[in-house]
Formats: sequence, structure tokens, C-alpha cells
Amino acid sequence: MKPELERAITDCGFEHPSTVQHECIPAALLGQDLLCQAKSGMGKTAVFVLSVLQQLDKDESGAVTCLVLCHCKELAYQIKHEFDRFKKYSPGIEATVMYGGTPVQEDRKMLSTNPPQILIGTPGRILHMAEEKVLKLDKLKFFVLDECDQVLENITMRSAIQSIFKLSSRNKQVMMFSATLSEDVRSVCKRFMHNPTEIYINDGSKLTLHGLQQYYVNLPEKAKNRKLVDLLDALDFNQVVIFVKSTLRARALNKLLISENFPSICTYGRMPTAERMEIYRKFKEFRARLLVSTDLLGRGVDFERVNVVINYDMPENEDDYLHRVGRAGRFGTKGLAISFVSADEAQDKETLEKVRAKFVVPLPELPDNIDPTTYMST
Repeated sequence: MKPELERAITDCGFEHPSTVQHECIPAALLGQDLLCQAKSGMGKTAVFVLSVLQQLDKDESGAVTCLVLCHCKELAYQIKHEFDRFKKYSPGIEATVMYGGTPVQEDRKMLSTNPPQILIGTPGRILHMAEEKVLKLDKLKFFVLDECDQVLENITMRSAIQSIFKLSSRNKQVMMFSATLSEDVRSVCKRFMHNPTEIYINDGSKLTLHGLQQYYVNLPEKAKNRKLVDLLDALDFNQVVIFVKSTLRARALNKLLISENFPSICTYGRMPTAERMEIYRKFKEFRARLLVSTDLLGRGVDFERVNVVINYDMPENEDDYLHRVGRAGRFGTKGLAISFVSADEAQDKETLEKVRAKFVVPLPELPDNIDPTTYMST
């Protein structure tokens, strides 16, 4: 790789590529379209960030050359941070993030006067700018979808992606990534691609994180609050993410935890953008240790100090479970995932069995005592 990239990689403390990086980066550097499925926390973001920066010519400034699209603002912000880390010694290359909930006139001004080479954003705002012709995509060379199944399974987002794709140049490299890719979504992905290199980990047992301890608690719905408070008192943790199924439950649970003297914060999709991004930064920077979230932050977003995930509400399906618990135990570290299986919800037990079957994990009942060394990295 370019010396300036190697220098930045060294600064980040990376010595060896992960398996997915080892397999994907050479194919990407050859300019091939790429469709990649690999477990959470193994550095998929670095695959496209490094591949784009290696191929990008800093003399091509003045036009958007790389477009990265994802499903939520927090992930867009995180990807922008990754580009910033790796282009540290590459002056002249600019990366900008763009999403809804911010003043549209500022985006118009930036795109009109000083368009970045790398633009990261969510589909709605990007399409808005492209349809206004303020965002010009005729010189686009790289088209990237992160968490591509989440984006393409959502009808509104898929429609926006298709429109953006049609408005961009024909001769571009397309790269898509996720930890979960069904056969149906793969076929949709490949409609955007030309003879792609496909890298899949199909074996469910290889999709789980090996340092992650996973348990469930069988209990009635009304017992969840007391059990959660008892767990937070008993467990050792750096940071905890507690997942719930709705905005109302996120607010209510956050309020309850604060009343029990746990200084938690919460986030959800309908929160004002500025407040939502401040919550994200606060947790990312370790200024808070407890986060209550809807599935908004169940995918892609990396909080390196999270070592405990609690599913206060079980997710709707096994893939969402995999993404949620993948917020802990990343990059080979230890972690703990505890799921509340409500005796009042038949689907909870069904999801639990599907998780066991697909990902080949025992998922036993939570014991009375857990050795902290099994989920706390030293």
C-alpha cells in the first residue's frame, strides 16, 4: 500500500489484517466489484476505506469520487471517522458526512463550492441532493453500501439507492458488506454489480464471536425491570448496551434506570439529530457507560469498550440477534450477551431456538454466578 497509508495503519496499532481484510482487500484493489459477508467486529469497514484510499488520486479533487451509503446517521459518522484515521497522512483528500436532520442549505453550499472526494451519508439526503443536481455523480468511481441487507430490505431505502445508482456514472466499482446476507438479498445486491467477487461465510457457527458468552433468562414480562437492575448491580462491565423493541420502551426504561441511580442515556430514531449525535458521541467517548437503544444502533456501529449486551426485549429474528450481540466481543475481545425471554411472548422462545439452530450456539440459561474473567478483557 501507499507509504502514507501504511504509516496511518501503524499509528492505529494494526499489525496484521483480519481474515476478511486478507481476502477482500486484494480483490478490491484490482477494481473488482465485491460482495462480502463476514462476522461483526472483524474490520469490514477498513476493507473499503483502505481500498478506496489506495486507489484514490488526490489530484482528482473537485468532484465526488467515492460515495458510501448506510442505514443510519451514527454509522455514517463512524465511517467518516475511519476515513479520517486512515487518510491522516494523505493531504488533499477530503471526506464529508451528510444526512437528514441538518440544514439542507449548508449541504447545498458545500457541494456547490467545495465538493469532497469522499461522501458518506444516508440514502434520503443523498438522493435529495442528487435530484437537485447539486450533488454531481458523473465522476463517481466507488459506490459502497455498508450493512447492505438493512438498506436493501427497506423498500424506501432500496428505491432511493436505485435512483442514486442510476444518477451516477456507469463505470464504477461497487462494494457491499454485511454480517448477514440471505439468498434473496444477495440476488438483489448482484443486480448492482458486474461479475462480483463474492466472499461469504455461510456456516452459521463461524458467524458468532468466539469470545462472546451468550445466555438467556426465562421470566415473566413484569419481572424484567427487577432482573435488569439486579444484573447491573452484580455484573462487572466497561459499557453496556440494553436493546428494547420500541421508542416508548427506550424512554421508559431509561427513566427507570435513572430513578434507580444508574446514569443511563438512551437513543432512538425519532430523536432530534443534534441530540441523537451527541448521545452517540457521549457513549463513543466513554462519557457514559449505560446506553438504552432501539435497533437503531443494533448494526455496524462500533463501541470498543462495550463488553455487555442485554436484550431486554428479544429481537424479531435471528439475524437481528446476531447484529445486536455483535456490539460486544469485537475484534477477538471477550464479551457477554444476556437475552430476556418473556414467558408472555411466544415469539421470544421461537427466536431463541432459531438463533441456536442457525448459529450453532448452546445459549444456556443464565447461571447464578458468572466468572468476570470470562467476559472482561484484562
